[in-house]
Amino acid sequence: MAHTEALKRSDLEALWMPFTANRQFKAAPRLLARASGMQYWTADGREILDAVAGLWCVNAGHGRREITAAVAAQLESMDYAPPFQMGHPGAFKLANELVKIAPRGLDHAFFTNSGSESVDTALKIALAWHRVRGDAARTRLIGRERGYHGVGFGGISVGGISPNRKTWSAALLPGVDHLPHTHDLARNAFSRGLPEHGAHLADELERLVALHDASTIAAVIVEPLAGSTGVLLPPRGYLKRLREICDRHGILLIFDEVITGFGRTGSPFASQEFGVTPDMITLAKGITNGCVPMGAVLMGKPVYEAFMQGPDGIELFHGYTYSAHPVACAAGLATLGIYEREGLLTRARTLAGEWEDAAHGLRGLPHVIDVRTYGLICGLELSSQAGKPGARGFEVFVKCFERGVLVRQTGDIIALSPPLIVERAHIERIFGTLGEVLRAQ
Repeated sequence: MAHTEALKRSDLEALWMPFTANRQFKAAPRLLARASGMQYWTADGREILDAVAGLWCVNAGHGRREITAAVAAQLESMDYAPPFQMGHPGAFKLANELVKIAPRGLDHAFFTNSGSESVDTALKIALAWHRVRGDAARTRLIGRERGYHGVGFGGISVGGISPNRKTWSAALLPGVDHLPHTHDLARNAFSRGLPEHGAHLADELERLVALHDASTIAAVIVEPLAGSTGVLLPPRGYLKRLREICDRHGILLIFDEVITGFGRTGSPFASQEFGVTPDMITLAKGITNGCVPMGAVLMGKPVYEAFMQGPDGIELFHGYTYSAHPVACAAGLATLGIYEREGLLTRARTLAGEWEDAAHGLRGLPHVIDVRTYGLICGLELSSQAGKPGARGFEVFVKCFERGVLVRQTGDIIALSPPLIVERAHIERIFGTLGEVLRAQ
């Protein structure tokens, strides 16, 4: 099969790449040309094993013909339908299929186009929910240090990753506070499964309630398992404690499952895996296997029905031109069909032990200071080079790519999240390649 022609240096200038060191990239570009199954191929024909499911999203593997056919058929029948005061069957079908796999009680869906939009939508719904119930003083939002909730102004306000916040610090939402993160290398390094220490950190929410008064707090948003910051697992009992405190004080609890949704932890959603049901879930990525941009917010009747009690008319002045886009809905329905037929939403559970053993086999190699896994997720934390935070992680990322394995780097942490169709040989190659690179450091 012919490969896409490699671009010249001058061809790269027009594009400002997101979350990328543009000057470094354009000096030595890493160009992907096609993909199938577990593999990418570069423009010059090199095979690259995908150990990160694209960007945490290609859960069913690349090039699924069922999705291609569904998208093509939808484009041939209807390319676009306005979502305001109009509908199309695919939107309602997809909503019904989503609530079938959602945690019990989360039985309504609002469609967006990305994780960032899902987060901002959930935050707006939370604020509006308190208002329509006559509790308009609840305007404060609580996020968490090291949390990542996309790049909208709402998401970076409740998010807690410093580089995502500092440039826009003067324009972030007012009245936002943050819980402490749960990362504790001193006590939890090289834990297998959920870490034992740290559930008490949920009690910091009680301190914020005492500081601000519960009557001012609308919602708490956390990732049940924090991904973009480097795979931080929830300590045992932590999420349950957050749920109890939110219930006690009438605060909505939002789980950001943009990364953990659709089988990544071994259950359809991490909230099911950890046995804690939030009031809302934000999702995206795996909903369409990364093929078409789409996201959603799931919520239960207590949230939805509160908006349905007033006079007739528009209940929520919010939405997007491409909410429930027909092509995205077609891709989503085809994707959920694959997940069901192939048992992918729970497959990570059957591979978790083998994945964990392979990951912990890197313990003791140069610069490895922690290994964290759950389901088919891994965070490999490396010691930083003196005065150069992130340099070691970037070097490992580049060296793995040169050896034919795509990993993800976030600071000095290597994050792994392969397509859920991963097999034993792929696992061996992923961690074998990482081992080779680390030994050469």
